Amino acid sequence: MLDINFVRENVTAVRNNLTKRNNPELLDLLDELLKLDEIWRKAKGEADNARKVSNAANEELNQAVKAMKAGNKDVKIEVFKETARKAKQRVSEKEAEETNFPEQIRSLLMRIPNMMDKDVPVGKDDSENVVVKTVGKKPKFDFTPISHVDIVEKQGWVDLDRAAKISGARWYFLKGELALLELAITKYAVDFMTQRGFTFIVPPFMMRRHAYEGVVSLSEFEDVMYKVEGKIKDEEDEEDLYAIATSEHPLTAMYMNEVLDLKQLPIKLVGYSTNFRKEAGSHGKDQKGIFRVHQFNKIEQIVLCSPEDSWEFHEEILKNAMGFFESLGLHFQVVNVCTGDLGIIAAKKYDIETWYPVQNAFREVVSCSNCTTYQSVRANIKFQYKQGRSFVHTLNSTCVATSRALVAIMENFQNEDGTVNVPEVLQKYVGFKVMGKPIK
Repeated sequence: MLDINFVRENVTAVRNNLTKRNNPELLDLLDELLKLDEIWRKAKGEADNARKVSNAANEELNQAVKAMKAGNKDVKIEVFKETARKAKQRVSEKEAEETNFPEQIRSLLMRIPNMMDKDVPVGKDDSENVVVKTVGKKPKFDFTPISHVDIVEKQGWVDLDRAAKISGARWYFLKGELALLELAITKYAVDFMTQRGFTFIVPPFMMRRHAYEGVVSLSEFEDVMYKVEGKIKDEEDEEDLYAIATSEHPLTAMYMNEVLDLKQLPIKLVGYSTNFRKEAGSHGKDQKGIFRVHQFNKIEQIVLCSPEDSWEFHEEILKNAMGFFESLGLHFQVVNVCTGDLGIIAAKKYDIETWYPVQNAFREVVSCSNCTTYQSVRANIKFQYKQGRSFVHTLNSTCVATSRALVAIMENFQNEDGTVNVPEVLQKYVGFKVMGKPIK
């Protein structure tokens, strides 16, 4: 979220930023925040003044008691006691008024989006994202390619029906060579990132609510998250847990309420996790197959750094993701995400969209964001330097979500006989060059 001090000092810039998002409700939120902040500061000032008056009254009472003990019979001690009592009562009243506001202000701040970078294109939705780079070429077929839905059914690589029987729609059993290929993609992605100086981490797959609120807007995200309710036997913690939607969230939140030393930065992590999302709504043929599912595995890049370095790291993690998909031999484009598609966390975001020939469309496989201080303010992650303390910048990018990579490989590298060629970089991990049996 934005720091309240930043909002106070940059009201015009914040208002202009919200105006670009073409959402009048956000401007109303800002007005509500500013009004509440003004009332809070007034209440805080009155509470501070009440404490000064109370301290002065107590001091006068102490002096009166000393004078009385010294033999001064003219001291009206009851008057001093009553004055001190009333002053203390006023402090309690003003402090009660003051304490009502900070949580309300924080709640409003958590709903106001990040300041967008000047290079974010203005647009109403994802149809107005701007293509900045295209890599590779579309595959050419001398036969009519078939959907991955048909490929996995013919090869027996995915069992959706039995998964639906025990878990419901959009869950799946991954089987045989396709399951081995997923492991190969995972190991290759981890090797790819650790060779670039990232530390490999497997995080907890569940998080407490207050930790989650430090890295994401639950008002936007909670509807797609799985929640585990109830106290765990023999544990004192009664707080509900949320199944993570990406390792970005625990890997960023792991530093909440910490002050890092400047020498520790940058922190570069690559996380592997199984992720859970409800993915509600209808998405046509995405309801079938494994492109859009409730459970998927993903390798994610995370960077925590000083503010002056974050834009350089944004380009670095984008380059990593591009290099990964280029190494697989896939055709893709990079888009600069517009104001209407950006969400509230990122200051700027790139998406990588891979070509899916059967759908005749580019589909998103990577999201690469510079969140500047938006998450670190929420999670209270700072770093210490000579002049004082400041909030770190946080960045994140997909390296690969394995299920979407599997779909892209099957659809782009399929053969007429129903087999699928394995990308060369994965062959040493998986142990074969071609997947599946020829199907007549």
